[in-house]
Amino acid sequence: MEQDIDALYYNAVDLLKEMISTPSFSREEHHVAEVIISCMRKMGFSPDRKGNNLWIRNKDFDSSKPTILLNSHMDTVRPVSGWTKDPFFPEEDGDTLYGLGSNDAGASLVCLLHAFFMLAQKKQDYNLIFLASCEEEVSGNGGAEAVVPELPEITFGIVGEPTQMNPAIAEKGLLVLDCTSYGKAGHAARNEGENAIYKAIKDIEWFRTYEFPQTSDLLGPVKMTVSMVSAGTQHNVVPDKCHFVVDVRSNELYSNEELYHIIDKHTDCEVKPRSFRLNSSRISLENPFVQRAIIIGKTPYGSPTLSDQTFMPFPTLKMGPGDSARSHTANEYIHLSEIREAIELYVKLLDGLRV
Repeated sequence: MEQDIDALYYNAVDLLKEMISTPSFSREEHHVAEVIISCMRKMGFSPDRKGNNLWIRNKDFDSSKPTILLNSHMDTVRPVSGWTKDPFFPEEDGDTLYGLGSNDAGASLVCLLHAFFMLAQKKQDYNLIFLASCEEEVSGNGGAEAVVPELPEITFGIVGEPTQMNPAIAEKGLLVLDCTSYGKAGHAARNEGENAIYKAIKDIEWFRTYEFPQTSDLLGPVKMTVSMVSAGTQHNVVPDKCHFVVDVRSNELYSNEELYHIIDKHTDCEVKPRSFRLNSSRISLENPFVQRAIIIGKTPYGSPTLSDQTFMPFPTLKMGPGDSARSHTANEYIHLSEIREAIELYVKLLDGLRV
């Protein structure tokens, strides 16, 4: 079934509108998965499914060829306060389409899917797999992390996220730490006890001021932010425990486990990592896809935000229509012209590519 760019563009917009109309919060993606399945089948493909993850491959799949993965996520965050429009009504205003998930990352998903449809129409020197994954917004282990190990060997991957169609060739990782300082309870009116808050202040100040020696040329330094603090039971009791949370954004020069050991060595508090699994990633500037993007005027950069790239143990980059500044905001939107441009660019950059 041959499709041209015009037909693919209109189909992509129609699919995005249907996705906006179908609430798809993380771990609640069943209904939107059915919407995407219907589109895939209409185009002549029979998707594989695990949970709410869906994937299709080109019909002349040849295991002797390298394989390119196209991926984006179908889930959304819950609407924030401040929406003046119905987040589940796809409202058009000129070139603008409003709706929850329109920018993050519905537009990327429909553009990559329809680029897949076009690229799969002719023989390529590589195989193509398109994966619509779930649970991205919560970094859930039932999303891409659960599916990637079941796919054929992947040579290169594109993760669709709003980057204004510039290739994000590196992204920061995430390490969340639960820290606890311990003291001894006492009456606040007497000179007794050991105040856990005062002990925590020393470590909090270290987190605020410490600079890791290795700085990335694309991602900058490791960034640490104390984002939550809780202590005490009532005003007249010296607190014996102070708990605080630290958000650590890693660069590709450190693994999350390495950062943890450095932090644990420099602090007195008890430090418990929630997970080491969300590491930073980076792809070489010499990657042929990156080189093609540079030739047509796109600018590689490092992204401070996390994506499903962290679960992909092969070279990947992040690239999609829209702007990350619109993500998770009231009255989220995508420009329709961005959708058309993205489909055209994905096809232009991938058609005939040698990886």
